Amino acid sequence: MRFSYNKLFFILLLNIVGLVSFSQNKTYVPDDNFEAYLEANGMGDGVANNDSVNTSSIRNVILLDVSNQNIDSLIGIQDFTAITELNCNNNQLSSLDVTQNTSLSELYCNDNQLSNLDVTQNTSLSRLFCNNNQLSSLDVTQNIALRRLYCRNNQLSSLDVTQNTVISHLNFSVNQLSSLDVSQNTVLNELSCDNNQLTSLDVTQNTALTVLGFNGNQLSSIDVSQNTSLIRLFCSNNQLTSLDLTQNTSLSRLFCNNNQLNSLDVSQNTVLSQLNCNGTQLSSLDVTQNLALNNLYCSNNQLSSLDVSQNTALTILAFDGNQLSTIDVSQNISLIRLSFTNNQLSSIDVSQNTALTNLTFYGNQLSSIDVSQNTALTELNCHSNQLTTLDLSQNTALTTLYCFNNQLTALDLKNGNNTNFANFYAHSNPDLYCILVDDANWASANWTVANNNIDAQASFNNSYPNFSTV
Repeated sequence: MRFSYNKLFFILLLNIVGLVSFSQNKTYVPDDNFEAYLEANGMGDGVANNDSVNTSSIRNVILLDVSNQNIDSLIGIQDFTAITELNCNNNQLSSLDVTQNTSLSELYCNDNQLSNLDVTQNTSLSRLFCNNNQLSSLDVTQNIALRRLYCRNNQLSSLDVTQNTVISHLNFSVNQLSSLDVSQNTVLNELSCDNNQLTSLDVTQNTALTVLGFNGNQLSSIDVSQNTSLIRLFCSNNQLTSLDLTQNTSLSRLFCNNNQLNSLDVSQNTVLSQLNCNGTQLSSLDVTQNLALNNLYCSNNQLSSLDVSQNTALTILAFDGNQLSTIDVSQNISLIRLSFTNNQLSSIDVSQNTALTNLTFYGNQLSSIDVSQNTALTELNCHSNQLTTLDLSQNTALTTLYCFNNQLTALDLKNGNNTNFANFYAHSNPDLYCILVDDANWASANWTVANNNIDAQASFNNSYPNFSTV
């Protein structure tokens, strides 16, 4: 009996040693898609769907990219002890344990379902991208080497970056922060905090800033006088009553729309290429010094005049919803899009704007418009004016026309492109009886009273003997 017990003990001991040896050589990987990826990329054990891989195959891996693999769990990642870069973007992870991956310097876990993320052990981390998750908190106080932090679109109500003194890029837009201290982040280059609940923001210590964005907050003031390297400033949808940009001479993009600015001085911003000051209650705007201006949006203000004669680089000009009765765009020969709806213009000369593709001016008082030189025009929206005639025979690229609610008596739409039209509406022109088109039969079948394209009295014709006298 003694021999039998000793033998049994010996067998059990061998089994225990074998199990310990197996556990030391194998890594448990329960997620089938994670295991399949490792197997397919030389990091498995040669056996599919056995929930394990050889630890020796993964312990020296430095870079792992398992993005877009439909993975639910990254259990097993703890044995990637040498890993420095992990990309697990766009999976279905609800948890992620990287506490054992102490060599990690870059972590990308965007577009998952993470509700928490512990990076306190990852003290070498220099880049952390965790956008589009469900994080309600994030502790980065131990990550003093962090240079880039992107935690956009989460549920964060606070964020302490006072220990991250070398951070250069910080983006926590679309969260719930009501305050933020960036006074210690003196090398900060880009700061984006759009769509939070900030009521104040002090960036006076961030003299290296080139990009600052805080759209959609509740700020009533901002001091950017120390940010002399600023290139792009996005401060739309706040409560700003003033904005001093005189020190920001490098500014190329300014979006300050939907604030309460009664005035805006951009005379020192001579390299400005894009300006959006829509809805800011401006009664005047001087852009004569902004010779590099490419896009100008100044709609829904109280402007009664606008001089763009010096802005010869303009490709987009929109001043809808103002009080202008005249505008000279003869020098803006690069214009592609021009929109001036709901003003008081009775005439405009666009003969020099031969690059125009989109022209929109509904809600004015124009009785005529000559677009014969605008042969690149694809969209014309001129409804609700006082137009009596409209000749579009030269506009062979036109695919959209809104000319309803005018006083048209003649409309020449014979431009060889009718069948490619996406939108055509000429209703509410009670004196319009004849419309010249490419093919009267096709037009009659496709543009109808029932579809609100034309009025009941209107008809289509292939030829019109004397258009100019009708």
